[in-house]
Amino acid sequence: MGLTAVSGIASAQAAGTANVPRAVYITTMDQEFGKMDADKNSQVTRAEAEAFQRATAVAESGKRMRAMFAQLDADHNGQLSIAEFAKASSGPPAVNGQPWVAQLDSNKDGKVSLVEHRAGKLLRFDQIDADKDGVVTAAEMRTAGVIK
Repeated sequence: MGLTAVSGIASAQAAGTANVPRAVYITTMDQEFGKMDADKNSQVTRAEAEAFQRATAVAESGKRMRAMFAQLDADHNGQLSIAEFAKASSGPPAVNGQPWVAQLDSNKDGKVSLVEHRAGKLLRFDQIDADKDGVVTAAEMRTAGVIK
Protein backbone atom coordinates (compact mmCIF):
# COMPACT_ATOMS: atom_id res chain seq x y z
CA MET A 1 0.00 0.00 0.00
CA GLY A 2 1.33 3.44 -0.87
CA LEU A 3 2.20 6.24 1.49
CA THR A 4 -0.88 8.28 0.69
CA ALA A 5 -3.32 5.39 1.04
CA VAL A 6 -2.24 4.75 4.59
CA SER A 7 -1.93 8.42 5.47
CA GLY A 8 -5.30 9.27 3.96
CA ILE A 9 -7.13 6.68 6.02
CA ALA A 10 -5.00 7.42 9.07
CA SER A 11 -5.61 11.17 8.66
CA ALA A 12 -9.35 10.66 8.61
CA GLN A 13 -9.10 8.38 11.62
CA ALA A 14 -6.85 10.83 13.49
CA ALA A 15 -9.41 13.56 12.83
CA GLY A 16 -11.82 11.52 14.94
CA THR A 17 -13.59 9.65 12.16
CA ALA A 18 -13.61 5.93 12.93
CA ASN A 19 -15.35 5.17 9.64
CA VAL A 20 -14.01 6.59 6.37
CA PRO A 21 -16.61 7.06 3.65
CA ARG A 22 -15.37 6.71 0.07
CA ALA A 23 -16.08 10.41 -0.63
CA VAL A 24 -13.91 11.50 2.32
CA TYR A 25 -11.17 9.14 1.18
CA ILE A 26 -11.28 10.61 -2.35
CA THR A 27 -11.14 14.17 -0.99
CA THR A 28 -8.16 13.31 1.19
CA MET A 29 -6.35 11.57 -1.67
CA ASP A 30 -7.03 14.50 -4.03
CA GLN A 31 -5.66 16.95 -1.45
CA GLU A 32 -2.50 14.88 -1.05
CA PHE A 33 -2.16 14.62 -4.84
CA GLY A 34 -2.46 18.42 -5.02
CA LYS A 35 0.34 18.80 -2.49
CA MET A 36 2.58 16.54 -4.61
CA ASP A 37 1.71 18.24 -7.93
CA ALA A 38 4.13 21.17 -7.52
CA ASP A 39 3.57 22.66 -10.98
CA LYS A 40 -0.23 22.11 -10.80
CA ASN A 41 -0.41 20.42 -14.21
CA SER A 42 -2.46 17.47 -12.88
CA GLN A 43 0.52 15.13 -13.29
CA VAL A 44 2.95 14.03 -10.58
CA THR A 45 6.42 13.22 -11.83
CA ARG A 46 8.98 11.16 -9.97
CA ALA A 47 10.80 14.39 -9.11
CA GLU A 48 7.61 15.88 -7.64
CA ALA A 49 6.90 12.68 -5.69
CA GLU A 50 10.44 12.72 -4.33
CA ALA A 51 10.22 16.42 -3.44
CA PHE A 52 6.97 15.71 -1.56
CA GLN A 53 8.51 12.69 0.17
CA ARG A 54 11.57 14.78 1.07
CA ALA A 55 9.48 17.64 2.48
CA THR A 56 7.34 15.18 4.44
CA ALA A 57 10.43 13.38 5.72
CA VAL A 58 12.05 16.67 6.76
CA ALA A 59 8.88 17.76 8.60
CA GLU A 60 8.59 14.39 10.35
CA SER A 61 12.30 14.48 11.14
CA GLY A 62 11.88 17.93 12.66
CA LYS A 63 9.10 16.64 14.91
CA ARG A 64 11.22 13.65 15.93
CA MET A 65 14.22 15.90 16.58
CA ARG A 66 12.21 18.25 18.82
CA ALA A 67 10.84 15.26 20.72
CA MET A 68 14.32 13.74 20.94
CA PHE A 69 15.78 17.02 22.18
CA ALA A 70 13.15 17.17 24.91
CA GLN A 71 13.92 13.57 25.84
CA LEU A 72 17.72 14.04 25.75
CA ASP A 73 17.65 17.29 27.72
CA ALA A 74 17.69 15.38 31.02
CA ASP A 75 18.16 18.45 33.17
CA HIS A 76 15.52 20.43 31.17
CA ASN A 77 17.73 23.50 30.83
CA GLY A 78 17.06 23.97 27.10
CA GLN A 79 20.63 22.94 26.22
CA LEU A 80 22.29 19.60 25.57
CA SER A 81 25.54 18.76 27.27
CA ILE A 82 28.10 16.67 25.39
CA ALA A 83 26.91 13.61 27.30
CA GLU A 84 23.27 14.34 26.47
CA PHE A 85 24.09 15.10 22.82
CA ALA A 86 26.00 11.81 22.41
CA LYS A 87 22.64 10.00 22.59
CA ALA A 88 21.31 11.76 19.43
CA SER A 89 20.67 9.94 16.13
CA SER A 90 21.01 10.90 12.45
CA GLY A 91 18.71 12.91 10.13
CA PRO A 92 15.84 11.94 7.84
CA PRO A 93 15.95 8.79 5.70
CA ALA A 94 16.74 8.84 1.97
CA VAL A 95 13.75 9.17 -0.36
CA ASN A 96 12.92 7.41 -3.60
CA GLY A 97 9.75 8.31 -5.52
CA GLN A 98 10.23 5.54 -8.10
CA PRO A 99 8.29 2.83 -6.23
CA TRP A 100 5.35 5.21 -5.74
CA VAL A 101 5.37 6.25 -9.41
CA ALA A 102 5.81 2.65 -10.58
CA GLN A 103 2.89 1.49 -8.42
CA LEU A 104 0.44 4.07 -9.78
CA ASP A 105 1.70 4.93 -13.29
CA SER A 106 -0.62 2.64 -15.25
CA ASN A 107 0.36 3.98 -18.69
CA LYS A 108 4.10 3.89 -17.83
CA ASP A 109 4.83 7.46 -18.95
CA GLY A 110 6.89 8.22 -15.84
CA LYS A 111 4.19 10.47 -14.36
CA VAL A 112 1.08 9.85 -12.26
CA SER A 113 -2.07 11.67 -13.32
CA LEU A 114 -4.93 12.38 -10.94
CA VAL A 115 -6.91 9.62 -12.69
CA GLU A 116 -4.08 7.11 -12.17
CA HIS A 117 -3.68 8.25 -8.56
CA ARG A 118 -7.38 7.85 -7.84
CA ALA A 119 -7.62 4.49 -9.60
CA GLY A 120 -4.72 3.05 -7.63
CA LYS A 121 -5.84 4.44 -4.31
CA LEU A 122 -9.50 3.53 -4.81
CA LEU A 123 -8.43 -0.01 -5.63
CA ARG A 124 -6.84 -0.16 -2.18
CA PHE A 125 -9.91 1.46 -0.58
CA ASP A 126 -12.09 -1.19 -2.21
CA GLN A 127 -9.77 -3.94 -0.97
CA ILE A 128 -10.07 -2.63 2.59
CA ASP A 129 -13.87 -2.12 2.35
CA ALA A 130 -14.67 -5.81 2.94
CA ASP A 131 -18.45 -5.44 3.04
CA LYS A 132 -18.48 -3.14 -0.03
CA ASP A 133 -20.71 -0.53 1.62
CA GLY A 134 -18.52 2.41 0.53
CA VAL A 135 -17.29 3.07 4.08
CA VAL A 136 -14.04 1.79 5.59
CA THR A 137 -14.53 1.01 9.27
CA ALA A 138 -11.89 0.71 11.97
CA ALA A 139 -12.53 -3.05 12.04
CA GLU A 140 -11.89 -3.29 8.29
CA MET A 141 -8.72 -1.21 8.67
CA ARG A 142 -7.48 -3.56 11.41
CA THR A 143 -8.30 -6.63 9.31
CA ALA A 144 -6.40 -5.12 6.36
CA GLY A 145 -3.42 -4.27 8.58
CA VAL A 146 -3.76 -0.50 8.11
CA ILE A 147 -4.10 0.12 11.85
CA LYS A 148 -3.49 -1.95 14.97
